[in-house]
Amino acid sequence: YLMIPHWSHLVSIIHGLNETEVSHIITSRELLETRLKFILLEVPRLQHIIVVDNTPTKWPGYPRDISVHNMATVQELGTKPENGKHVCPMPSDIAVIMYTSGSTGVPKGVMISHSNIIAGITGMAERIPNLGENDTYIGYLPLAHVLELSAELVCVAHGCRIGYSSPQTLADQSTKIKKGSKGDTSVLQPTLMAAVPEIMDRIYKNVMTKVEEMSSAQRTLFTLAYNYKLEQLSQGRSTPLCDNLVFKKVRSLLGGKTRVLLSGGAPLSAATQRFMNVCFCCPVGQGYGLTETCGAGTISEMWDYSTGRVGGPLVCSEIKLKDWVEGGYHITDTPTPRGEILIGGPNVTMGYYKNEAKNQDFFVDENGQRWFCTGDVGEVHPDGCLKIIDRKKDLVKLQAGEYVSLGKVEAMLKNCPLIDNICAYANSDEMYVIGFVVPNQKHLLLLAEQYRIRGSWEELCDNAAMEEVVLQVITEAALSAQLERFEIPRKIRLSPDPWTPETGLVTEAFKLKRQQLKSKYQDDIERMYGGK
Repeated sequence: YLMIPHWSHLVSIIHGLNETEVSHIITSRELLETRLKFILLEVPRLQHIIVVDNTPTKWPGYPRDISVHNMATVQELGTKPENGKHVCPMPSDIAVIMYTSGSTGVPKGVMISHSNIIAGITGMAERIPNLGENDTYIGYLPLAHVLELSAELVCVAHGCRIGYSSPQTLADQSTKIKKGSKGDTSVLQPTLMAAVPEIMDRIYKNVMTKVEEMSSAQRTLFTLAYNYKLEQLSQGRSTPLCDNLVFKKVRSLLGGKTRVLLSGGAPLSAATQRFMNVCFCCPVGQGYGLTETCGAGTISEMWDYSTGRVGGPLVCSEIKLKDWVEGGYHITDTPTPRGEILIGGPNVTMGYYKNEAKNQDFFVDENGQRWFCTGDVGEVHPDGCLKIIDRKKDLVKLQAGEYVSLGKVEAMLKNCPLIDNICAYANSDEMYVIGFVVPNQKHLLLLAEQYRIRGSWEELCDNAAMEEVVLQVITEAALSAQLERFEIPRKIRLSPDPWTPETGLVTEAFKLKRQQLKSKYQDDIERMYGGK
């Protein structure tokens, strides 16, 4: 199988289909008619398209050398005796070529073998207690994302039910759910759910906005219950009374039966993690893994309510740190060793397809074990848990010599209610950091009203006075988060449009695509750095 995350991005699709010399594609009627149809002439080796739809049987308007079949036709072919011969794959055979989201540059095809998948899902399943046929998992992330593929295979291997949803139909308030109708979580009532931090951050901000709108007495009760439960959790105690009286309504947002939430794909802020633990009355297992390690690496233990950490190595993985001298991280650092994270084990994949130049990130040690150099920087705590503290590609050296971790700046500022998304940017030949900001509509309109700045949504985002007001709020939030002065953005550009995977500015896991964001805001970069 070939898996490409960006069906919204035609260049990525063409690149992946041609690099892997695809001859057969299984797709939906919608994707065929809105995406695939327009690039068929650019994929010369394609011969067969199988549509997961039993109507129609004829597909006019397609090139003659490409056959389009519906599912019923394919099933009929499968019943014929001459097509009944199956060759069992070897553990080392490629199961999937999964394209990384390509947050930098062209997407790379990661070759995942059958044995990689088995190792990865074995490691993940071991961290989730009492997995079995009584569990229901809600799948709404794209299957071409390694977190979702791994989570669903864990469920299949343990007999759990899977209900399929989408980000637009997940909750009662979701954009494609008719007012008064129930969202998918309310109907399905899942016990297991995987989420990227972007989704959890949205839930957190929505609930906290509703708390702000409560009466003074209700808000006081919520705050008291929240702080009380936080204290009890830190001592290993449960709070059944608080759960039933105060948090039951919040818990019902995800169906009311969630017992494990798995977070991966990007760092989860401490505030959001604490909120999910308290209000949804279930542990949040923060995990760390990459497409190159079949999604597996570490997952925190379900009883570990500490924040900002991603747990210890899974049974399929070993973790070690390597000095990163340029960034100032060493395995001899005190009180905790720090360095670039290396993941080793049977879950480490076979490398990049037709991309020898990039395969230097993989190596085999003297014992024959494969390792992958992640490019992420971590520290190992005394109890064996890993904390991600930086990323090599996110580090920029300013003109005066200070190092700025763009990812760290973004993570700190995303907790600000005024910010829905932010991309910090810095040039090595400049003295300061700048930022592109997607503001929260409700909070920005309140701020505009407060400062008597008028205009449409687009006009407000393009207003210099509004930029200054937002910058002031961001600076205060940054100082509260104890960022250094040189880390705080000095100028910003407000974006009226959200960054979604469809825009090509973020990946399917909502990680920033820095190169594309830089291209989009090139004129603003020149303006903010005084070029215009």
